[in-house]
Amino acid sequence: MELSISSRLLNTSSAAAATALLKSKPRVHHRHTSIPLLPLKHPFSPLTLKQMSSNSQATLSCSSLPQNNTPPAPSSPSTASGRIGEVKRVTKETNVWVKINLDGTGVVNSSTSIPFLDHMLDQLASHGLFDVHVKATGDIHIDDHHTNEDVALALGTALLQSLGDRKGINRFGDFSAPLDEALIHVSLDLSGRPHLSYDLNIPTARVGTYDTQLVEHFFQSLVNTSGMTLHIRQLAGKNSHHIIEATFKAFARALRQATEYDPRRLGTIPSSKGVLSRS
Repeated sequence: MELSISSRLLNTSSAAAATALLKSKPRVHHRHTSIPLLPLKHPFSPLTLKQMSSNSQATLSCSSLPQNNTPPAPSSPSTASGRIGEVKRVTKETNVWVKINLDGTGVVNSSTSIPFLDHMLDQLASHGLFDVHVKATGDIHIDDHHTNEDVALALGTALLQSLGDRKGINRFGDFSAPLDEALIHVSLDLSGRPHLSYDLNIPTARVGTYDTQLVEHFFQSLVNTSGMTLHIRQLAGKNSHHIIEATFKAFARALRQATEYDPRRLGTIPSSKGVLSRS
């Protein structure tokens, strides 16, 4: 017997069979592993959490946190090393102690019983960035001459000590300092050969109680013991105080320039002779 099924009936039956098959397909259940949260045995109080937060901020360091790039504080002048000269000079006329640090920060402590000279030593320290300590007593009941001279002699000797063999320094210094109407030019060479060329025209005999003739004598005495060639020129000026103070300021800056190190010299002596010494 031959069966004949219409195409429409076949299509209808196939669709019904497919639907039944889908409904009868077993479902696959995916099992997920979960980790239960354990309760804290010792819950933190709000105060404890706050302390932990503070400690974390104090100890945690990473690139996402702001870093402290502040450089360390420099050493105090009393502990900093440097090129130091110290001299004590005692005569029947004076008792002088001088200490200078060429690598200082401008610390000054001067007591010479000559107020104007103390003021000028302040300029030397401040503008040269030298640490300068001077204690002097003398026969100022006569005049200031001996104390002024011996302070300069001791200062020049202390400078000589602090320079040592003069390796690596610039050696030469040159500076012009204005002070209001006054303008003073100073040029110097730490050559080891003492020479002073002095050209100041100070209009008054005194500034306060200080004899203005003692300015030249101060620098001559300093040159003699330090072995320095020093030229001082007045380019302008009418006020005695301004002229003298500008001189000390220009000298301080020129000396600072001469005593500082030249990085290109690599520690060699700045002389074609290969030596710089006090003659």
